[in-house]
Amino acid sequence: MKTQFKVEKMMCGGCSSNIEKALSNVTEIDAIEIDLENKTVIIEGNIKADEIASIITDAGYPATII
Repeated sequence: MKTQFKVEKMMCGGCSSNIEKALSNVTEIDAIEIDLENKTVIIEGNIKADEIASIITDAGYPATII
């Protein structure tokens, strides 16, 4: 399942790297696609969207499900 998130505070490559690092340890995630220009993150995997949003938010970048 693919889920898309809006991450308004993601401003630079460092931000996207931090988000990717926070998500990389989650075994239920199969793929991570980050679009810095549009401030979106697309996750493919077998994990609830609210759990992903919490992980991104806990990394310092409030995320909302689109």
